[in-house]
Amino acid sequence: MGAELGDNVIQGAAGPSEFRTAPLWGLGQRIFFFLHDGRATPASGGLLHAIEQHASSGSEANAVISLLNNSLSDEEKQDLLNFLRSL
Repeated sequence: MGAELGDNVIQGAAGPSEFRTAPLWGLGQRIFFFLHDGRATPASGGLLHAIEQHASSGSEANAVISLLNNSLSDEEKQDLLNFLRSL
């Protein structure tokens, strides 16, 4: 995807050929859909599904997703979701 942008915009550590996502501000206001195209809905797993959908070969998200799935208890995952929904 990155090479297709070519918009010469640098935002944080993301250069002009890298995809930049919106900040998490207001995440709690988006109750019904997540991801860039809205495909993560409550019926498909909501916010957890959206987080897990960022996994792919070479993705910086892989380490975080692995920690989420393998290091947090169900209660800790719920605490994380509650925090994200408070934003």
